[in-house]
Amino acid sequence: MNDMSTKVPYIPEDAPFSGEQKVWLGGFLAGLHSRLAAGGAAAAPAAAGAEVKHLDIIYGTQTGNAEALAENAATLARSKGFTPRVAEMDEIEMNHLAAMQNLIVVVSTYGEGEMPDNAHQFWEALSATTAPRLENLNYGVLALGDTSYDEFCQAGKLVDTRLEQLGAKRLGARVDCDVDFEDAAEAWITATIPDAGDVAAAAPAAETPKKASSGFGRKNPYVSTMIDNRVISGSKSAKEIRHIAFDLGDSDMTYEAGDALGVMPVNAPDLVEAWLTRLGASAETDIGGSALGDLLTRDLEIMTPSRDLIRTVEPLAKHDELSHVVGHGDKEALEAFLWGKDALDLLNLNTDLALDPAQVVSWLKPLQHRAYSISSSPKAHAGEVHLTVAAVRWMHENRPHRGVCSTFLADHVPEGSKAGIFMSPNKSFRVPQDDSVPMIMVGPGTGVAPFRAFLEERRERGAMGPNWLFFGDQTRQSDFIYEDEISVFSASGLLTRLDLAFSRDQEEKVYVQHRMIENGKDLYAQLEEGGHFYVCGDATRMAKDVDTALHHILETQGGMSPEAATDYVNRLKRDKRYVRDVY
Repeated sequence: MNDMSTKVPYIPEDAPFSGEQKVWLGGFLAGLHSRLAAGGAAAAPAAAGAEVKHLDIIYGTQTGNAEALAENAATLARSKGFTPRVAEMDEIEMNHLAAMQNLIVVVSTYGEGEMPDNAHQFWEALSATTAPRLENLNYGVLALGDTSYDEFCQAGKLVDTRLEQLGAKRLGARVDCDVDFEDAAEAWITATIPDAGDVAAAAPAAETPKKASSGFGRKNPYVSTMIDNRVISGSKSAKEIRHIAFDLGDSDMTYEAGDALGVMPVNAPDLVEAWLTRLGASAETDIGGSALGDLLTRDLEIMTPSRDLIRTVEPLAKHDELSHVVGHGDKEALEAFLWGKDALDLLNLNTDLALDPAQVVSWLKPLQHRAYSISSSPKAHAGEVHLTVAAVRWMHENRPHRGVCSTFLADHVPEGSKAGIFMSPNKSFRVPQDDSVPMIMVGPGTGVAPFRAFLEERRERGAMGPNWLFFGDQTRQSDFIYEDEISVFSASGLLTRLDLAFSRDQEEKVYVQHRMIENGKDLYAQLEEGGHFYVCGDATRMAKDVDTALHHILETQGGMSPEAATDYVNRLKRDKRYVRDVY
């Protein structure tokens, strides 16, 4: 769903125009798109001879936040007299970049300091020794990240530094935003864009940044009723996977297959009680005008230890191993030490340490929503939104530990009760617009969630294109979630092919990437027919293994060199035919 008012195509370098003609034509198209945004033919024409002042806004996003901020920046830019052009980072070639004068980059950091999927190719070109000099470019970088990770906002930092190395000049200092990014991002956009330069052209009327029509969001979730909450994994499964459905009621919230749902959790009562005991305080203890029990229940992240908490607790804990791994900066050793531990475990490393509740509260981050891939199509389930959630539970030091939101949903939101939710669009992760092209889906475990939605969507649209699903888990008997529905999809002809990989049903473990390679000839053929390739699930191992398998298939079945296979994959990504929803 492109917004024609802001997403202006670049003029190809091989187009049959002179350099001056390309500049003029680019300005003409940008002005036309801007007028369409302001009201089409009714929009007042710009004064004859007025200078068109471009502001290029590019974004790298994994979940859609950076894209939304880029669109808001474009709205503000138009109100300041600019003609903004918005694009994904991977759409930008280096010759396009070298021709820009004013640039805003909005980029999130994915995983442990990685570029988001739609920024990898841009970064590879920008960081290469062949990147052009950019002395004529003025730029600003807005970085999104999470201070829970060591490489906080690393993608933004890298882009910012590299642009400076290539001679570009900053419009303003980079801002690194934590998970509570809205206010800081809005302030940065407002402060930076006016500094981009004076504009001779008359500015169009200011527009209000776009918001969801329902008005519900992370800071104002819709309180929804749970209408379905049941275990769908088998009784002998090592996992507890639940199918969950919320009633959208009168919220006016809408979504599409491929979007995510944000859920606002509440911390488990027994964990809150354990914190109060460790702090030696009552739930009514006043902390800055709020009751401590309320803060620990609804406002603060008391499960996952943040990096700031670890650094603060380390000298107080007087724990040799923790001090050693922190002091040596060994990331892998620290992760190994933290495995299975929560924030309370760190406070309990030194039980003789007296803790001031107000001080400890200042060490904690705000409790954040959790995002889950939606597993329903709104065309199939009007007024509902479905999730597929694995409830995470484990024991450590004889104390139960639980995933914050997964067990909040499993244990504390039975059918008929309520929870705060909001929609999180993911415009890149969509069913193909062309109903005739093949759709190849790789989604083991709960990664099948969006593909249940995709199949429902294609069924409701009457799409005739082939649909191929790779699914797997530990055992077929206990872990084949949605087996009944998938069987119906297959029997009806909607699901034209199903390949299963249950790792523990035979002596040698088999995973989805093995099934891909076994069927590499057909998979390559479907890609050549215009197929779209989707991956959902674990980013740490599965998604990387699937990507490796895809390259292998292109080399063996397509007769490509490793370099040619990489180019092929990059084209798939640019064309939005290889997209991922990984976590």
